[in-house]
Amino acid sequence: MALPITETFYISHGSPTLSIDDSLPARPFLKSFKDKVFSQKPKAILVISGHWDTSYPSVNVVQRNDIIYDFYGFPDNMYKLKYPAPGAPELAKRVKELLVESGFKRVDEDKKRGLDHGAWVPLMLMYPEANIPVCQLSVQSKQDGTYHYNMGKALAPLKEEGVLIVGSGATTHNLRALRNMGGAVVPWAQEFDNWLKDALLEGRYDDVNHFQEKAPYAKMAHPWPDHFYPLHVAMGAAGEKAKAKLIHHSWDLGALSYASYQFTTAS
Repeated sequence: MALPITETFYISHGSPTLSIDDSLPARPFLKSFKDKVFSQKPKAILVISGHWDTSYPSVNVVQRNDIIYDFYGFPDNMYKLKYPAPGAPELAKRVKELLVESGFKRVDEDKKRGLDHGAWVPLMLMYPEANIPVCQLSVQSKQDGTYHYNMGKALAPLKEEGVLIVGSGATTHNLRALRNMGGAVVPWAQEFDNWLKDALLEGRYDDVNHFQEKAPYAKMAHPWPDHFYPLHVAMGAAGEKAKAKLIHHSWDLGALSYASYQFTTAS
């Protein structure tokens, strides 16, 4: 019998170079995840990644996860990395069942897809042994924050079953705004990031669900919301009275926030 899990996480995975670049502070943070952040070994991991965006919720139902090199023009050695985590077909079916029971009328099963870099890059650092079954769930960027929060609420029972729920995206994600600024951060990114931190730590989850209206520079921070909605799923799965904690913070290229959060379900 798997131990219940009381936490969910949102990890900002930033650039694909997180897989090899030791100068990025998020790398040692993720490498120390098991020792310093969350020591319990989950039965399986459900990852909601901003890199899988579909019209309807989709789960990957595979026995073994291949990895997807869904990035272009990066150093050759990044295309040789491996993360042969087992698939989690039973978990995939359970995710589908919970979503359908909660009113998500259609949930698709993808029997070929492996893990995109929003999933395997952080997991490679967090769980390098690749011995925990992993299932991925897609986001629907044409929907809103509340939709994804409700998706998370539907998945909350998985925690009791020993499943670790991880949203993977980026707290700010405007790739056109990225440039080397010698460590400086552009004001709009800083303002959005600060707003989010305050809203989460104060438990203003409804404001975060309506971030497009409530947050400063929301459209600059997220021209397209695919990398933000994994946060809403993690938040919803932790529950309304969950306590948020900032577990890592760093910046890269002037506007890319690596802020990562832990949500602990109220006892």
